[in-house]
Parts: sequence; structure tokens; C-alpha cells
Amino acid sequence: MISAACSGGTARTMAWLDEPLPSVELSIEVFPPKGPEAATRLWSNLGLFAAACPRFISVTCGAGGSGEEGTFPLAVAIQNHFGVPVAAHLTCAYSSRTEIDALARRYWEQGIRRVVALRGDPPKGAARYEPRPDGYAYAADLVRGLKAVADFDISVGCYPEIHPEALSAEADLENVRRKVEAGANRLITQYCFDTDRILRFRDRLVAAGIEVEFVPGIMPIHSFSQVRRFSLACGAGIPAWLERLFDGIEEGSPLHGMIAASVAAEQCRRLASEGLTRMHVYALNRAELPLAIRQLLGTGPAVAAAA
Repeated sequence: MISAACSGGTARTMAWLDEPLPSVELSIEVFPPKGPEAATRLWSNLGLFAAACPRFISVTCGAGGSGEEGTFPLAVAIQNHFGVPVAAHLTCAYSSRTEIDALARRYWEQGIRRVVALRGDPPKGAARYEPRPDGYAYAADLVRGLKAVADFDISVGCYPEIHPEALSAEADLENVRRKVEAGANRLITQYCFDTDRILRFRDRLVAAGIEVEFVPGIMPIHSFSQVRRFSLACGAGIPAWLERLFDGIEEGSPLHGMIAASVAAEQCRRLASEGLTRMHVYALNRAELPLAIRQLLGTGPAVAAAA
């Protein structure tokens, strides 16, 4: 198994740093591919991800999905083929409690012990999220229900820049508290390019007595225009300095990739220096930037990226 060769990273000194960088652990997020060509590319990249010894690979439900058709077979296949821990996403929005509980039991029977529990997005065209009468209303309810099914290791989401539907920062923080009190094992943040804001949010959690593992989400910028669209949809800010860095840079060019890798690696380096040495990479099914980040952080030998 590839995982048998994976040992913990050691602190290494980067050429431009005066002090060793703390050892960093990365988890990787992928989504079910659409079509045979996308599937072939993903499986090629999954081999690279697995060889890079991630803490775990998470598999999303994709837009408008329950996870039954796409997430389940992919999560099981990744775990069985590569022998790396897998976290399956489950959401409230598209399934009944009975359906979610049954799917959770199937994951447990397949040896998948990690879950990412999310409320989920409103159906396409809906003005706002409305809980299903027969479903788990919100993520905290889902966490509680999953813990009743089995002792899953459960990750939940949080927003350093505040959830776009939250009434206030205080209300958003209380929602996070409910998820933790329901049994969540860790918080994974929405990506945020303002590292100071991530650190302030971490400090607010500590001050509020919300004590659980805190994992910043990292978004490598494969396409700046795509990330701008994502950010408008999820409420993540695009700092002016980031706009300037990519201004006039051709997407897909070597320079775009160099800038993107440097931005992400520097954010990871800063977070690690502040004690946040576990991070979650939104890979978008592409290996080149996550592997570049890993190499720039000095967490292990490079693995050649797929074309």
C-alpha cells in the first residue's frame, strides 16, 4: 500500500527562512468527476495525492447531490485502492434522515470512519435554504444524528469571513458552537486569502471557549477568474493585493502557476508559524498546485505532477 510508505514529515529549513518551518500536514478535497475524461484525469491525480501522504482525502457531494451516486463509490474506491483515510461529505439539503442514516451505515460498513457534515446549498433557483420536513434541518442536527449512527470522526465547516447567510458574526459563532457541542471533531474553514482574518477568527473561537481542532482551508488559484466567481458565490473576499498579483497574467501560463503556488505556500507558512500546522487543500481535482505547495513547505520529496 502507498500509505505504508508514508511517515510523518520532519521540520525542514526553507532557503529563505531563518528558522525551521514546523512540520505541516495537508488533507486534500476532491469531487466526483463528470464524464470519462474527467474521471481519467482525476484518477491520475489521485495517485499523486495518495503518494504525497495526505492526512485524508475528502470527497464532496458536488452541487445538488445527495452523495449516494457519486460520492459513495468514489470514496470507497479511493480508500480501497490507495489505502489512505477518506472523509465522505454528507449534507442535509437533499435527503431524508432515513436516507442519510442508511448511507452513513454503508460508509461505516465499508470502513470509512471520517465524515464532513454540512448543511448544503439551497436547490438551484431557490431564494433561500429551507429544511426538509423529513430531514436534518441544519449541520448541528446532522452531526448529532451521525454520532447516533456510529462514532464517526466528523469535520464541519466554519467561515472566517462570516457565513453569507448569517445575521451577524455573533450568530455565526453560536452556530459553530452548536456544531461542536453536537459532537464535531474539527472545524475546517472556508478558504480565506486574508490570513490575519483567519488568525483573528481562531482567537475568537478560543475566547468563546469553542475548543476543537481548527483547520484552515487553502484554495490554490488554478484560475483567478474561477476563484473570483467562487468567491462571489460563497462570500469570500479577494484582497486588492491579490488582484494586483494576477493583473494581466495569462491563465494557464507558467507565471500564473508560479504566482499561485507562492501565494498558497506563503499563506501555509504563515499559518504554520502561528501553530496551525494542519490545513485542508481545496484541490479542484488537480494535483500540480497542491504538490507544489507541499514541496515549497518542505514536507517531503516532490512527486511529478500529471500532465
